[in-house]
Amino acid sequence: MYRIIDANINRVSEGLRVVEDYMRFKKNNKLVATELREMRHQVRKLFQDRLLIHMRDSIRDVGNEISYNSRLDFKTSESELLTANIKRAQEGLRVIEEHLKIMGFYDISKSYEKLRYHSYDLEKKIVKKMYPSDEHIYLILGEEFSNGRSNFEVAKQALESGVRIIQYREKSKSKREKLEECKAIQILVNRYDGFFIINDDIDIAQIIQADGIHLGQDDMSIKDARKIVGDMCIGVSTHTIGEARLAVLESADYIGVGPIFLTQTKKNVVASKGVEFLKEVSDEIKIPYVAIGGIKINRLESIKPYINQIAMISEICSAEDIKGIIEQIRGELNHELYNTNGCC
Repeated sequence: MYRIIDANINRVSEGLRVVEDYMRFKKNNKLVATELREMRHQVRKLFQDRLLIHMRDSIRDVGNEISYNSRLDFKTSESELLTANIKRAQEGLRVIEEHLKIMGFYDISKSYEKLRYHSYDLEKKIVKKMYPSDEHIYLILGEEFSNGRSNFEVAKQALESGVRIIQYREKSKSKREKLEECKAIQILVNRYDGFFIINDDIDIAQIIQADGIHLGQDDMSIKDARKIVGDMCIGVSTHTIGEARLAVLESADYIGVGPIFLTQTKKNVVASKGVEFLKEVSDEIKIPYVAIGGIKINRLESIKPYINQIAMISEICSAEDIKGIIEQIRGELNHELYNTNGCC
């Protein structure tokens, strides 16, 4: 029994360490790396008994040869690496938990059970970061509207203010400029456990391992994009209820809805039925949707009953006090963002 516990404490700790180092050094995600580190230390501290080392017999372990000759642990991607080590930790926690019960350490076994359930929540954060549908502010960066501030600085102030969704949309910069800027912003977003979306540039999204890509109606289809980006979040702009329905059928993770009002932040804007279109979406569409186009604080009252999320560019980017304007927006929205589709 002690050999089983000892082997699985090592197995769990090693699996967690692989994932922890990936989140720390590759993803620069301080929050998740810290959670993994704390869990790893708890695994080792919860059950400490001299018999664990005393009963260890690694040399004569019959599993050594089995493991050495097996290719079941062959991996070809980072996703496989992460999934395998998370599952390894979860399985080990269950083994520890079950054996401690029959060894007379029931209370300690329940502590390991708690860690196992926590690992399921961590797996969700690590393997596929979910689109934060509970966040109401969707910030689109636009340096030409930022009063001389860089996209990085605007993103930093917004993240510090609690905004979790950032979209990068630059049309006039070179590919190299955009890539270098997105690399820096991605590190920043990871630090605040945010969600970073790249507009149009699928190649950049893949290189920096962004959380999502946003497509327009003139871009490639969701189906074709999915072949390239895999399970990365895909959002798509829609201008009619028909386009919104099609996006749902093609498995978009969220849609943009607009323009709701006239806007100066985008050239060649496609017309939509504005607030009427937003109401149609709120009545029918069940995936997250982002209202966009000319949305200002003084216009929130007229669309509040139909809002799921709102995208703002100039209202936030051009504000003298970005943190102040975000606080004001949240105050206006308050707790009234509830609609019939239950998204909020």
